[in-house]
Amino acid sequence: MMTINRPPAVRHHLLAGLLALALVSSAWGTETPSAVPVTALGKLHEFTNRASELALNAMGMLGIRYKYGGNTPENGLDCSGLVRYVFKQAWGAELPRTSHEISQVGQRIEKQDLRPGDLVFYNTLRRGFSHVGIYLGDHKFIHSPSAGGEVRIEDMDLRYWKKRFNGARRMTDPGQHVAADIGGEPQSQ
Repeated sequence: MMTINRPPAVRHHLLAGLLALALVSSAWGTETPSAVPVTALGKLHEFTNRASELALNAMGMLGIRYKYGGNTPENGLDCSGLVRYVFKQAWGAELPRTSHEISQVGQRIEKQDLRPGDLVFYNTLRRGFSHVGIYLGDHKFIHSPSAGGEVRIEDMDLRYWKKRFNGARRMTDPGQHVAADIGGEPQSQ
């Protein structure tokens, strides 16, 4: 993995991100229900590890400046550029370029079923699925907001985000292109 030299202010954001990751990982819990088959537990553990890797990679981007069309930390990231970069680094997965295109891949999930590593979509430009972020757990997501901003963590329960929520998707197969559920418009929730 490439090392990026960040100024002190960005390193401060990274430390805050690592603390947030500790909170996020607690959302998964450590208890193992005895009624769940061992194979299912293994798959859950594998998914949890992959989701944690996504969250950790995303938090490594805290403080990176927003740039429209940006797709690398060195040049800046827009919302879909952040998501694409994190998935590529963590899973080697190639996601489509725009937030709307990303909203058409993976598995549609309900808001109450969100897990760390899931993608959350918002209508921020008066059109559906115009913004995307990565869910971290505890009603928090990380995203690259807009011109003049930096990659940061937001609370989904803030009125602004609640009002603009469009839906969520789960990318389930990190080893392959994640176009598992293409076939029509994503549905708003």
